[in-house]
Amino acid sequence: MTDDQRYTEPLDVDLIAVRDGATGPEVLLSRRAGEMYAAGCWHLVSGHLDGPWEDVVTALVRETREESGIVVDPVDVRAAVTVHHRSPVGGARLGMFFEVKRWQGIPEVMKHRVCDAMGWFPFDNLPEPMVAYCRAGLDAYRAGARMAVHFQEPGDPIAYDPDIDRTVLVPAPAAEKTSRRGRVPSPSRRWVGSPPGRTSPGRARKAAYGGYAPPRAAPGTSRSTRTIYRFHQREVTACVRLPPAWARPRPGWWQPMRGCGR
Repeated sequence: MTDDQRYTEPLDVDLIAVRDGATGPEVLLSRRAGEMYAAGCWHLVSGHLDGPWEDVVTALVRETREESGIVVDPVDVRAAVTVHHRSPVGGARLGMFFEVKRWQGIPEVMKHRVCDAMGWFPFDNLPEPMVAYCRAGLDAYRAGARMAVHFQEPGDPIAYDPDIDRTVLVPAPAAEKTSRRGRVPSPSRRWVGSPPGRTSPGRARKAAYGGYAPPRAAPGTSRSTRTIYRFHQREVTACVRLPPAWARPRPGWWQPMRGCGR
């Protein structure tokens, strides 16, 4: 296929407005009416981009205000799930579902020509009939999926039918390995240098430096300043007063001498 014949698909933006209800979380739905597609079925507040100059978040905020009258701040928009959908008649589209839990105003029907009802419904008791494509997005959202494929076959009903559910969840990347306690190992918990009492060239050297042997100083630093260890990303240094030269142990003097019968 040449660049002039590149395939394109429409892009939808769908609002998952969630609030706390008497029996649990509730989602805002509207019922389609008139001569539009899937009239009489419940669907999320949704729409399309006006053109290449409009991004998906801006389109969602605009469509939400135009259809329900509520004002959403773009900073309160959260990406929920993406659904690649194909209708029973063969047309395909890509739907991007966004979660919103904060807004201004009270939702109401703003376009009576294409919508005749709007209300809040518990996720466990969604109304019927509902557009199968919308139900696929909500099911994927509740399952915590990032993406789903919902390709209907010719003859499938437009409304959701639990016996003909074409929703396929796309697996997310494998989770990062955790420790036995269920937490991701943090680099800040690793020792850098020699922890107290762990390693030492000898008892005499440990005694000369206060009971433990500090790691060697970096080139160019004073011999009296040694980095002891780092814990929780907090570096601790100790300034050690070295004993006189005549009192310092000679390196290796504690090692057994050859030929001494040891």
